[in-house]
Amino acid sequence: MIPARFAPVLFALILSGLMSALVAGIASWSTSTADIQDPWPWLLAWRSAWLHAWPVAFPAVLLMAPLTRRLVAWLTTPR
Repeated sequence: MIPARFAPVLFALILSGLMSALVAGIASWSTSTADIQDPWPWLLAWRSAWLHAWPVAFPAVLLMAPLTRRLVAWLTTPR
């Protein structure tokens, strides 16, 4: 198993992978010539977009997570 001290990095890795896959899929669908019968053009475009987006998304999540936590703490009130 992975030691607990790596939890924030693992969280950022998984979150950035999932979110970049989702956004790349939506963006590439709108620009591809794919349809339901032939999804290969979209799958190829999605894979390429995701492989370019994830290396940007991962450090962005690592850098933005602390700022986001502070913003959320500032915007919310304890009960």
